[in-house]
Amino acid sequence: MSASIRYLDADTRPLEAGWTLLVTEAGRYASPKDVHRPAARIPAMVPGTVAGALTAAGLFDPKHPHPLHDRDAWYFRSLEGEKSGHAILRMEGLSTFAEVYINGELRLSSDNMFHSHDVDLVLSGHDEIAICFRALEPHLSRKGPRARWRPQMMDHQGLRLVRTTPLGHMPGWCPEIHPVGPFRPINLIRSTGIALSNLDLIADLDEQGTGLLKLAFSIDRSESDMALQCGVHSAPLIANADGIWQASLDIPDVAPWWPHTHGKPDLHEAKLVIDGKPYTLGLVGFRRITIDRGSDGQDFALHVNGEKIFCRGAVWTNADILKLSGQAEDYAPWLSHAVNAGMNMIRIGGTMTYESADFFRLCDRLGIMVWQDLIFANFDYPIAEEPFIQSVRREIKQRLGDTNGSPSLAVLCGGSEVYQQGAMLGLPERIWKTSLFDGTLQHLCAEERPDVPFVENSPSGGAMPFSPDSGVTHYYGVGAYCRPLEDARRANVRFAAECLAFANVPEQRTLDTHLPVAAVHHPDWKARVPRDRGASWDFEDIRDHYIHTLYDVDPARLRREDPGRYLQLSRAVTAEVVTDTYAEWRRHGSSCNGALVWTFQDLQPGPGWGVIDSTGEPKSIWYALKRAFRPIQVLLTDEGTNGLDVHVLNETPVAIAAELDIICLRDGRQRVISGKRSLTIAPRSSQSIPATDLFGAFFDTPYAFRFGPPSHEVTIASLRHAGEDALLAEAFHFPRGRKTAAFPALVTAELMEEKGQWFLDIESECFAQSVHIASDQVRADDNWFHLAPACKRRIRLISRDGQSGKPEGEITAVGSGQIIRF
Repeated sequence: MSASIRYLDADTRPLEAGWTLLVTEAGRYASPKDVHRPAARIPAMVPGTVAGALTAAGLFDPKHPHPLHDRDAWYFRSLEGEKSGHAILRMEGLSTFAEVYINGELRLSSDNMFHSHDVDLVLSGHDEIAICFRALEPHLSRKGPRARWRPQMMDHQGLRLVRTTPLGHMPGWCPEIHPVGPFRPINLIRSTGIALSNLDLIADLDEQGTGLLKLAFSIDRSESDMALQCGVHSAPLIANADGIWQASLDIPDVAPWWPHTHGKPDLHEAKLVIDGKPYTLGLVGFRRITIDRGSDGQDFALHVNGEKIFCRGAVWTNADILKLSGQAEDYAPWLSHAVNAGMNMIRIGGTMTYESADFFRLCDRLGIMVWQDLIFANFDYPIAEEPFIQSVRREIKQRLGDTNGSPSLAVLCGGSEVYQQGAMLGLPERIWKTSLFDGTLQHLCAEERPDVPFVENSPSGGAMPFSPDSGVTHYYGVGAYCRPLEDARRANVRFAAECLAFANVPEQRTLDTHLPVAAVHHPDWKARVPRDRGASWDFEDIRDHYIHTLYDVDPARLRREDPGRYLQLSRAVTAEVVTDTYAEWRRHGSSCNGALVWTFQDLQPGPGWGVIDSTGEPKSIWYALKRAFRPIQVLLTDEGTNGLDVHVLNETPVAIAAELDIICLRDGRQRVISGKRSLTIAPRSSQSIPATDLFGAFFDTPYAFRFGPPSHEVTIASLRHAGEDALLAEAFHFPRGRKTAAFPALVTAELMEEKGQWFLDIESECFAQSVHIASDQVRADDNWFHLAPACKRRIRLISRDGQSGKPEGEITAVGSGQIIRF
């Protein structure tokens, strides 16, 4: 019944349309023979979910979901007219307790959402499939081994006993849409006779730049002339004593795979040649990924092909929680946003679900590394139950088998916050550090993907598993714990697998269309604000704390008296916080080797954690991250009485000849002091320069000594290619806070068209803070940016939905009451 066989030259037909769905009370029908028409059925698509089908039929409201885990759901499909003979019914994901009937006969029972299955059929031409998804609720109430701790974030402690996703079961985190149904494809396969089982394809790269490709499998043919081929290189396959066919292929000077921020993600086609006929095994990438724990054993740095990589990105939630989408066309828009923002890593957390092979194939092409948590989170799992462990073994083998040869899979992790949960409750390490993570899962991952480093749990390392100065942490000092921005350095973060959670406000066009209620005050608004279950605060309170800190206003009063400005500052503040925090983490000499924002996308419209809203529209924080993640970068950090430091970074493989400028401005326009330097930034390097070195004399740039009144409100550092005007990067420092630098700037804009592409040329006679461009027809390529005086910026406008007419919109800035229309 395992779907671990690859059929070569098979006729594979997706069974997508033609399904009907019947939802009943739990246990009403024992088998499909008991289901008599005229039972009310509705059309359903596969892959899909019960919630998706009910929504399409107008019987389910995703905004106000009703429970589905207490119901049975029956899917039916006729195979009438299918050619008779042998076939394989492949089901790649059934959520969660499923019974599969063929012509009324029970052929399969599944109790793990993450298993895939093959069922052998002999078709007559008059056949019917019925799949019953039994109610989850009774299984959540079964008695299991006593739990040693009980996490509050889940709505039912019985989830620890069931292999299903926590999505839909985390109140305050995501919509309570219960995942039921055939959420992955169902295919009918007719084999031509060549079947490979237990296939392993591993691509590696040695220190000399030689690609190492290894292939192993079992085949249902006794003798064949077989070879492994990649490009012009090939190696014969030889059977060992156990009947496993194996080949190893060395490819000198192979073009390696790099994360897109550091090089080109080169891919190569691997082929299996049988009796002279080639069969593709897919695209592989050659890279070597290692973890450097440092001289003290407490560090955590990812090295790719021998180069240390600063990992930045976000924690993935799901492309569509209603459908649990898993196809390339569903993933592509989201992952394109990740690349465009300069993200080089996406983490799939243990509270989510495994993504499909299409996800990894896209990440391979785009040069995005994937940190994959196995789907274990927070609970004390029943590791003494052998059926549970056997189910997990099959789950891991199948899901990692989907990633064969995929270079984007960069880190495998046992799960999320299991160690942290036990430790924070005061339990000793012997209780929460179980053999599931440092034994069973670690060994399984080493067997299936020996080329991918393994981490026991996220977070882990240090005196406590959540200590930010050791190993992997979940850092919310800046964020949920309302620490000052300086804590990002004080915490000595090594690697933040998640961080910086805020209730990020979407663009107004999203709110007007999908949440047209009074911001902050309306119950529907507050229902979309994420919160930790049982906490007296939510993540809007966290955002308000930083509005007060950065802009010196009372957010509670502001949202009552001027809700428009409150929303403007709400969008601006999260962009500013992440800008300053990543400047600390990416500066020359930082202890931090990577940080992933919580989270990548929202699951419903509203002020969620996502940096992109549920409609696919980037939020203000996304634009800030796009600037913060630039491979070629300039940063400013306040070193107190040591002055202001300028950091320049070059993560590319080539040297950069650049011009560095720094100016301090009074009243947003008057140049108080300035400096300039020509410099060459070596490949994969960073350097730090004191601002006074650029000025050539002492100047209290951060206003640390306070000798007399302050002389300026903003410092601007600009980095350009030598001899060119276009900006490579820009950084800003506000010695007395952003409030004093909020000038009533006179911004002007000119709309330009070149070769069918629209642009805005924007400039200001004085410093303009958090400039925002809004339009229904286009989206600005950069937004919520600061604008230096007398420095024209050209902003590309990206058409929405293929609209080609002249766009209209408006431009605003924090501190300016002016609205510029174009």
